[in-house]
Amino acid sequence: MPQIETEVPAADGSAEAYFVTPERSGPFPAVLMFMDAFGLRPRLMEMATRIAQQGYAVLVPNLFYRDAGGQLATPDELTDGEKRAAAFGRLMPMIRNLTRERISADTAAYLDFLAGRDEVADGPAGIVGYCMGGRNALVAASEHPNRFAALASFHAGGVVTDGPDSPHLGVPNVTAEVYFGHADNDGSMTPEQIKALEITLAEAGVEYTSELYEGAPHGFTMSDTSMYVEAAEQRHWEALLPLLARALS
Repeated sequence: MPQIETEVPAADGSAEAYFVTPERSGPFPAVLMFMDAFGLRPRLMEMATRIAQQGYAVLVPNLFYRDAGGQLATPDELTDGEKRAAAFGRLMPMIRNLTRERISADTAAYLDFLAGRDEVADGPAGIVGYCMGGRNALVAASEHPNRFAALASFHAGGVVTDGPDSPHLGVPNVTAEVYFGHADNDGSMTPEQIKALEITLAEAGVEYTSELYEGAPHGFTMSDTSMYVEAAEQRHWEALLPLLARALS
């Protein structure tokens, strides 16, 4: 399966990225995959490859390209709970730097890159995001509603805040079919915040599914971290892949 490590145009420079397509000839529907806070690394390539095997051209850009590149946490920080928390503290300024305006501008550039590739079919894309990438995927889909037909977000935090730029406030713009898989006991996405998101989705008339993965902590899909839960990861594939098939067929 063609797996390319490349540089793609972004709003404020070039972003390193993974670009993965099936073995057979295309073109294929596009899927934009937004990373978690720990940066590009083998685990994300594995996940992108699994999506691509279903018949998609998958792009995984480094969302932190303005600040840093590559894997942004050591193996110890990924697998040790206390060290993981410390790594989040170090990465938080980069997370905060991803404003709605920057996410919107970068997303447009990533989609334009995909549209210019021979391997990519015409038509709207899908987008999937993990952890902070799930939050940013919602922003992307609300900023570019005509360019996405599917949105999937897993163990995302900060989707509902008290701020005027809370990502959930963009929900009325979303036209994609939406799936949210929430982590249990997640301080960054409380039951009250999940309920507020669901009310907003329903009131906006968005076609959506919102599920709580009981017993699965924040980061449950990432097999290279201490938060990984195999059953929850499998459940996430069982939600994600049918969504993409429905929306991008």
